[in-house]
Amino acid sequence: MKKAGIFGGTFNPPHIGHIESVMAAKQQLDLDLLYLIPTGHPPHKPLPEDSPEPEQRLSMLKLASRALSETVVSDMETARGKISYTADTLHELREKYPDTQYWLIMGGDMFLSIEQWYRVDYIFRHSTIAVFARAQEKEKIKAHMKKLGLEYGAKTVYIRTKPLDISSTELRRMLKAREGLEFLQPDIYAYIVSNRLYGVKPDFRWLLSMSLKRHDAKRIPHVLGTEQEAVKLAERWGGDPDEARTAAILHDITKNLKQDEQLLLCEKYGIIIDSVEIKTEKLLHAKTGARVAYEEFGISQNVYDAIFWHTTGKADMSLLEKILYLADYIEPTREFDGIDRLRDLCYRDLNKALKLALSMSILEMESRGIVPHPRSSEALRFLDDA
Repeated sequence: MKKAGIFGGTFNPPHIGHIESVMAAKQQLDLDLLYLIPTGHPPHKPLPEDSPEPEQRLSMLKLASRALSETVVSDMETARGKISYTADTLHELREKYPDTQYWLIMGGDMFLSIEQWYRVDYIFRHSTIAVFARAQEKEKIKAHMKKLGLEYGAKTVYIRTKPLDISSTELRRMLKAREGLEFLQPDIYAYIVSNRLYGVKPDFRWLLSMSLKRHDAKRIPHVLGTEQEAVKLAERWGGDPDEARTAAILHDITKNLKQDEQLLLCEKYGIIIDSVEIKTEKLLHAKTGARVAYEEFGISQNVYDAIFWHTTGKADMSLLEKILYLADYIEPTREFDGIDRLRDLCYRDLNKALKLALSMSILEMESRGIVPHPRSSEALRFLDDA
């Protein structure tokens, strides 16, 4: 007879603690198969308002399950579209696979409330309860196991493990504060960020590492310098340092791509490019980079716009757009005639600095026989008229 474990929960989100605990249970119980089953609508309390759709929790759990062998991630509870009861899930599995012994795997808090569950007598008759808990809860859990055995004939087993001292509730709070990265598998963290779940604000260490791996060694000092300068400019002019830092870290995210790769991204995302951009390879990465940053890193519209316009500028630029344009221009590794004057002006008069930078950029391009983009001239005229 096969031995199967059932590990359910909201998995909101699934974290390393879930996986470590269920791996210990699978090994100690010598299970042939493990079912991971996210709850659709839990019976005991509603999901928090910022919870993802059931399908998204299911997708995250599938990512988490890659670390486990002989594991099935099932949508049987999310597909019901109503309150999910463990007894119903157990019954459904027993109907499909009658020649299987079932273990219900759960944490200590859940186990201590199990007597309140729907059709708990059915659960006790047709499964063994496997419990993992914190070390300080062990005696309390063992006492409850004895009580359930005497009163219900319940079969229970204690799983030896060191549960990670983190709850999904605490993890959701941490994600809003650019924390919690260490409690999630990398692909799950990336999924949360790209789908903008839980109000997440990406950990800057992660964001920077994801950006730098896309650059060659020569460009890395430029990205780091732009990040440094953007934060300083934001602090000087009352901008948002976090948004400035994000924009700077990601501003050249597609710069390393060749023109044909840039054009493929434009086609993929429906990015409209003009006749000047298609002839000037260095302009394309601003538009493609903004879109890739939006799709993969969950950036705000303000950051998107700053990256989108950072090569040419435009009329009526926002504060963040000005900051990124100038930080990119004056970061510490840049060296050209007039840069000391421009750097000084950036911290005295931002608009005058922007006018000077735009003028210098236009002249430099013309000296190389490159047609400047009309948006740069439009940005200059706007500043002259302001």
